Amino acid sequence: MPTDFSMRVMNGVHRAIMTVTGGRRGWNLGGMPVLELTTTGRKSGQRRSTMLTAPLVLGDSYVVVASRGGDDVHPAWFLNLRDNPEVDVVIEGRPSEHRVARILTGDERAKLWSQIAATHRNYAQYQTKTEREIPLVMLDPS
Repeated sequence: MPTDFSMRVMNGVHRAIMTVTGGRRGWNLGGMPVLELTTTGRKSGQRRSTMLTAPLVLGDSYVVVASRGGDDVHPAWFLNLRDNPEVDVVIEGRPSEHRVARILTGDERAKLWSQIAATHRNYAQYQTKTEREIPLVMLDPS
């Protein structure tokens, strides 16, 4: 499972690529749009940003997966938005947009999970590594 250090390194490398290319590269990965999600730390109250892929786009809403590579614990960004769903998102280098995060449940989650797992098998593989149900989060315009 990925360590906090390796997750920070991956985010740093991704940001470096975007910086070096002036934002011309890095906004798409594996056929998925990449976005920068900024949450408010549930303990610190500080703004925290992370780079994520969005395997599903539904109109103006983006679905992100709180997989953490199949780890048994939820990623910190997920815990932050669970406690405070008011987030900011940068998509394709455009100005930051305010969004409301909504954790998907029940039939809605099941339907979208099957679509994501069929198209992006890495997520299906992550689910086999953990007993927790990997959350899906819809980022809706506010």
